[in-house]
Amino acid sequence: MADKPTKRFNTAGVCVPDEHYMLPALPRLPDVSDMIEGKFYFVLHAPRQSGKTTCLQALTKQINSEGRYYALTCSLESLRNTNDPLTAMKYAVELINSELESSDIAELSKLAYAFDGKPSMNSAVSMVRHLLRMICQSLDRELVVFFDEADCIPEDPLVLFLGQIRTGYLARSLSKSTKFPRSMALVGMRDIRDYLYRVRPEQQSTGLASPFNVKKKSLTLSNFTMDEIKNLYCQHTSETGQLFEPSAFERAWDLTEGQPWLANALADDVIVERFKNDYSRNITETDIELAARSLILRNDTHFDSLMERLKEPRVRRVIAPVIIGAPSFPKGVSKDDIKYAIDLGLLKPGSASGEFYKPSNPIYQEIIARAMTCDLQEHMPDDLANKWMDGERLDMDGLLKAFQVYWRGNREALKENNAIETLVFNSVKQSVENFKQDKNFNEISDKISLKIKNEITALINESFAHLVLFAYLQRVMNGGADFIEREYALGRTRVDICVGYKGQSYPLELKIKGVKSREKSYEQLSGYMDTCGSSTGWLVVFDKNFKKPWGKKLFWETVERKGKTIHVVGC
Repeated sequence: MADKPTKRFNTAGVCVPDEHYMLPALPRLPDVSDMIEGKFYFVLHAPRQSGKTTCLQALTKQINSEGRYYALTCSLESLRNTNDPLTAMKYAVELINSELESSDIAELSKLAYAFDGKPSMNSAVSMVRHLLRMICQSLDRELVVFFDEADCIPEDPLVLFLGQIRTGYLARSLSKSTKFPRSMALVGMRDIRDYLYRVRPEQQSTGLASPFNVKKKSLTLSNFTMDEIKNLYCQHTSETGQLFEPSAFERAWDLTEGQPWLANALADDVIVERFKNDYSRNITETDIELAARSLILRNDTHFDSLMERLKEPRVRRVIAPVIIGAPSFPKGVSKDDIKYAIDLGLLKPGSASGEFYKPSNPIYQEIIARAMTCDLQEHMPDDLANKWMDGERLDMDGLLKAFQVYWRGNREALKENNAIETLVFNSVKQSVENFKQDKNFNEISDKISLKIKNEITALINESFAHLVLFAYLQRVMNGGADFIEREYALGRTRVDICVGYKGQSYPLELKIKGVKSREKSYEQLSGYMDTCGSSTGWLVVFDKNFKKPWGKKLFWETVERKGKTIHVVGC
């Protein structure tokens, strides 16, 4: 099979230099046809690298080929750093003209720059509206416009841009002779709620219930289903003869939960990076598993851009309760902040009983934990790497006893040096302000504010303790572990970690003292030990009472429960 072409996978599908294997666009864009037929303006949002742009291109091509309407996709990403509103509108006009010029549709391409010099194009405060109006007046069919990367527009230009869209839409509604796009979509990572967040305060806003009250609905781009992953991979099989074993499909689904970039990146890593395009080898569940670990360690640009969001205070205060399995979010965490984290693709609603929110998929779960501990690891001694491993077994007892000493001696220094954690503590004030703006806020506001502040601060302290242990384990294992798996979600009241080394599993459960009874913790850890296939486990209990002396917080106890050995590690 040496004569087969080199293939790579992307968010659209399996791709080769001159052709693309793609999943159909419309099934991944629910209700878009109804929005267009209803002449609605809407928002389409999905996380980064989920295939939005590819689907828009396919949808635009499909609409133009059907002959009922014209369609144009225009990316606004280059406006990202253009903060001056008038300059940004001039750039937006240039971008629209550029997309017209490159269109394969003659009726669209001939309109590129056709209206330069028109008196109506002299005012930047209205030139986007006038350009769209004149384009529509010159066409023999109605126009559908998709503004991709719309959430890249800075706040002040965004207000001006949306105001022009609203004015054009209202004029179209009031007079049949006034032409404006039939349907329009703002496309990006964020839902309409975050557009609202960005155009506040009120004196800067458009004064509408939404950034433009023409907004009918917010749509989201769905992840791949299990069948779609099979379909995608089988297109590669049809072309090359290379087979995916049934368990490989299932493992790809388990690890990615249909996130398009991840699903494609796993296949790409196996076929191109590991197999070097040797299509004679079947792809197994183990190959997919190894590819996932490779992606995590490689930390591609996709992860860099997504995890950069974890430095934002509004994201960090949402992630902090999730990463420790807190019972719920504190009241100062706003619904907008939670929705923002979901729109970024970091979180999703939990499916298990009691799990309210969890990382979007197992790969992101590990990436989030690693990203949150990078700065902590920088302050840990290099000689921790590969300690307590003798090539056959991991001395987890020795590791955790050393961690107790490390935690006692370094907690405060680590907190002072943790720049990201400082951002979170600064965000507590903003969380209180968010709550103050609630319509139900009343005369007992000061007491409520103090309670919220204390609650959020406690959660951040608890997440910090968990993150230090995450970082410590990561630094010790330093690539020597077969795997480190973490399970955490809002509502779990615990975090489970399983370290794999030389074919043996070492399960740990992390708790905050007082959250659940000790016996309940034994029961939970025992169940997790069964999952990991181990008869020995470790229950790490962090005491959040900072006033208690270390001599009472640091302890080691061993109990037996139903034939299992559980070591209780006080920190």
